Amino acid sequence: MPIATVNPANGETLKTYDALGAEEIERRLAAAEATFRTYRTTSFAERARLMHRAAALLDEDLDDIGRVMTTEMGKPVKQARAEAAKCAKAMRWYADHAEDLLADEPAAPADAADSGASRVLARYRPLGPVLAVMPWNFPLWQVVRFAAPALMAGNVGLLKHASNVPQTALYLEDLFRRAGFPEGCFQTLLIGSGAVEGVLRDPRVKAATLTGSEPAGRAVASVAGDEVKKTVLELGGSDPYVVMPSADVERAATIAVTARAQNNGQSCIAAKRFIVHADVFDAFAERFAAGMRALKVGDPLEEDTEIGPLSTEQGRADLEELVDDAVGKGATVLCGGERPDGFGGGWYYAPTVLTDITPAMRIHQEETFGPVATLYRAAGLDEAVALANDTPFGLSSNVWTRDEAEVERFVRDLEAGGVFVNGMTASHPAFPFGGEKRSGYGRELSGHGIREFCNITTVWHGA
Repeated sequence: MPIATVNPANGETLKTYDALGAEEIERRLAAAEATFRTYRTTSFAERARLMHRAAALLDEDLDDIGRVMTTEMGKPVKQARAEAAKCAKAMRWYADHAEDLLADEPAAPADAADSGASRVLARYRPLGPVLAVMPWNFPLWQVVRFAAPALMAGNVGLLKHASNVPQTALYLEDLFRRAGFPEGCFQTLLIGSGAVEGVLRDPRVKAATLTGSEPAGRAVASVAGDEVKKTVLELGGSDPYVVMPSADVERAATIAVTARAQNNGQSCIAAKRFIVHADVFDAFAERFAAGMRALKVGDPLEEDTEIGPLSTEQGRADLEELVDDAVGKGATVLCGGERPDGFGGGWYYAPTVLTDITPAMRIHQEETFGPVATLYRAAGLDEAVALANDTPFGLSSNVWTRDEAEVERFVRDLEAGGVFVNGMTASHPAFPFGGEKRSGYGRELSGHGIREFCNITTVWHGA
């Protein structure tokens, strides 16, 4: 696959880049190892100073990097700027909290004495160079939510970004360099997917994190397992959005549009399967389809655009296959289901709502990466839970109900890494993020995320 910026709004190739050769990859791996030896000994105060500087520079760059993201992968430019601002927020959060999150943890005096020690503590120490294999859909945020905690913990980063967002990838390397982080502290590797295995097997690389597709996750986890290296995986999602009779149906339907259509529908944590109790199904379906139909599809660089193009032509083709398969097997199209008119060579797809979904349809089990929602009717609580869990994925979930007993049932029984009650799934630097089943393992963000790439060391002092 070429390493190039191809504008998905018109199919125009804007910039191309040569992949790094073996000699340059070796130079960068050597630089990462050498930098880690000294960077790991820097103080939290110094790391925080650098991270705050990176956040300030990112704030200054919001407009420019927002346009770059939009022209590389098609998200509406307002959403691109918001993504960059969120990254600056996460940088500041980790700069301010990392020292406390990684503070020594003393054992209880009685337990220390029982072991024959005067004191015992657990200390978090950095692992070394960490390889991040990142996707295109949130090309800044996916990287920063790894990089900010990893760098604050004393690790160094190696980024293998998606091949269709090379300008964003290079911007990130430059951002950390301009902030004053030591040369080699954070490096972008412009390489194809075929070169990832060699980098991951290199003994200087100590761990890996991947956000992306299930096949990519399997490949990285397999290599890392063979090398006995730690991995964190955040893979696909097909999140349920459950609406019960006690919910504010009008608000649930309004938020549902944003939950499905954010980032042109290309988000692992976007709500994708809308499971609505029979008592409120018709009211919800009418409002939801109307809201999806009303979204403005247009040039993503225009401020009032709500839906831009899909990131790649293949991505649109994959989405069309899922919709066509469902319709061919009896699904009802409430809105959309086609390419909108008037967009020339752009990779656009109309906001779509499908209902009458059955298990025979591919879309029942496969993730839809685009502005397509599936709508299910549930007879009651038990069926709603069963439908929500009838997926190989388990990233997050959304539940709309005012009944506390129902809330507790959903929190207990939903197979997901998050349960968002009366609101849509969102990530925040203070809260752990990740999933179960085929959505991956490990956690990003919060204290859990910063500790994923630390050596938890027991320090024992004799009496």
